[in-house]
Amino acid sequence: MPDYKAPLRDIKFVMNELLDSEQHYANLEGADDATPDMVDAIIGEGAKFCEQVLSPLNQVGDQEGCTWSEDGVKTPTGFKEAYQQYVEGGWPSMTADPNYGGQGLPHSLGLVMSEMVGTANWSWGMYPGLSHGATNTIEAHGTEEQKQTYLTKLISGEWTGTMCLTEPHCGSDLGTLRAKAEPNADGTYSITGTKIFISAGEHDMAENIVHIVLARLPGAPEGTKGISLFIVPKQLPNDDGSSGDRNAVSCGSIEHKMGIHGNATCVMNFDGAKGWLI
Repeated sequence: MPDYKAPLRDIKFVMNELLDSEQHYANLEGADDATPDMVDAIIGEGAKFCEQVLSPLNQVGDQEGCTWSEDGVKTPTGFKEAYQQYVEGGWPSMTADPNYGGQGLPHSLGLVMSEMVGTANWSWGMYPGLSHGATNTIEAHGTEEQKQTYLTKLISGEWTGTMCLTEPHCGSDLGTLRAKAEPNADGTYSITGTKIFISAGEHDMAENIVHIVLARLPGAPEGTKGISLFIVPKQLPNDDGSSGDRNAVSCGSIEHKMGIHGNATCVMNFDGAKGWLI
């Protein structure tokens, strides 16, 4: 089995000699903690995690793949434990907003970690990777209540996220999507429809999954102008922020994509699932 060795010399050459990251971070507002010693320590520890934990799981994920059942999707041996180490190490929160539990480090430093993770084990890296899209969406467009409920959990890594966009009939032509959102009396929406090719749509690595879902409101115009965006969690949040009752969203099946057997690429069914408009 090939072993991954992080190209630390090349990474540091690019950061220090080509990009002058030390001076850049010194001039960057809110990057006071990104000192040269801190940056070297972060990259070094990230390399160890990728080399010693993620790389050995790459072949395991490809050989075992994910396992679907009516109860959910089981990830390959070691994936769940590796994710817990990732969370305990504080990696999900590294570049996130400190107001919601993040560390506020520069995004360019996060990209270094993402590159090492993806090279060591792409299928594993897609699980936390998909959370970035959900996190960025809620951070940019969510209400303060939505941020307090979902953003804090996504940033800590306790919950993961997805982007549920395409459907069986439309591929990348999202203007023809049919998923619908019916308003409820309490201000929420009932989301009904099927989404396909949803990476990390169902798994056993985190206690909850926050789906960002495209759907149409009643009377919405045709095409892309009629599309709205909703937060639809796998487990409905309790008042104290913990995961509560199961929502009406389930994984109907999983794909088997060459090279990423370890990632659950899902068909997701929303059967009147409760969602919140972003």
